[in-house]
Amino acid sequence: MAKVRPIVVAYDISKNKIRSRVRKILREWNLSNQKSVYECRLTRAQAEELFLQLSHEIDNKTDNLLMAWLEPRRQILTRGLGKATSMGKKLFYVP
Repeated sequence: MAKVRPIVVAYDISKNKIRSRVRKILREWNLSNQKSVYECRLTRAQAEELFLQLSHEIDNKTDNLLMAWLEPRRQILTRGLGKATSMGKKLFYVP
């Protein structure tokens, strides 16, 4: 059985239509959220699939998407204008 790990999904999307499609995908995954930040526990394969689904919806020129494992050793995934940086291996910045 694949190991599930905590992950955060966050977005900043300028167009309402795109934002609605992204929210719909996240609701289909039954993820808990507050505004545009979602917390969940996913396997690596699930996280990759979710990232691909969301990546197909956003506009890389105007939108931001960030998926970050809540463990310092995990890779931070971004799409669009968002930049992920590590400060002290615990803080992550999303413009």
